[in-house]
Amino acid sequence: MPYQLGKNFKLFTLNSNPELAQEIADLLGCELGKSSINHFSDGEVQISIEESVRGKEVYLVQSTSQPGSEHVMELLIMIDALKRASAETINVVIPYYGYARQDRKASSREPITAKLVANMLEKAGATHIITMDLHAPQIQGFFNMPVDQLLGGRILEKHFADKGLEDVIVVAPDNGGLGRARTLANYLDAPIGFIDKRRMEPGEPETVNIVGDIEGKNVVIIVDIVDTATTIALAANVLVENGAKAVYACCTHAVLSGDSVQRIEESAVTELVVTNTIRVPEEKRTPKITILSVAPLLAEAIEHVHNQKPVTPLFE
Repeated sequence: MPYQLGKNFKLFTLNSNPELAQEIADLLGCELGKSSINHFSDGEVQISIEESVRGKEVYLVQSTSQPGSEHVMELLIMIDALKRASAETINVVIPYYGYARQDRKASSREPITAKLVANMLEKAGATHIITMDLHAPQIQGFFNMPVDQLLGGRILEKHFADKGLEDVIVVAPDNGGLGRARTLANYLDAPIGFIDKRRMEPGEPETVNIVGDIEGKNVVIIVDIVDTATTIALAANVLVENGAKAVYACCTHAVLSGDSVQRIEESAVTELVVTNTIRVPEEKRTPKITILSVAPLLAEAIEHVHNQKPVTPLFE
């Protein structure tokens, strides 16, 4: 059944992930709004909206992925342009919310950049945020506007259920990932384990203990972000060295910076399953990396918000 969109609906994209935005538009049965992004000779971003948005309900797709500062500025400038063009509402769809790892003061004189970005989006004129798997759920409270956080774990869960792996155990690569691991383990009706890393004294080597029976098992590691892939690669190698049959890894946000892809290729990981909240460039796509699309989930969320239907069913 095709989605029903009102005449006041508009969907725009910026530069971070136009392929995902186009996929969302195709699912919704609409055209992407016309706009252009140019740069002055010194690198300043210039944005032009090339159609009327007066009185429109606008949805704007942009992940604040690398280069994060560039994509944040594009987003802020576009929001300002939409506000000054008299858009009725500006709903910002941020599949990957960058700077989310800076959500607290871990030590003295540190910024809380996740809050700063939230403040800037609100000040620019955003009226509603749709995002996925925030690094820390409390970031929703940084906004003084509605925030709908969708769960990429639902897509990852279905992928592994469809694979039909036997003798599965879900392992968190550190203590902080136990919540995500428990959710996936419940879905797969599998036991849970975790890797306990600790350093007894400063300067001493880190000790690694595996909690859970992994002998001869298919292990699934789940995290929210794979950035340098160091944690995933080390965890996979330790698990195989200790008797795991195979190690699969998954995450919602594939940052994949630096030598991360090479690190994955050289590790004991059999398959890394990611979503396209962040665009994975062709040069980083390898047979070991499986990319799942979040477009159906985002399209459904946009349609629910547009037609004032509850978003809660999308979390279930």
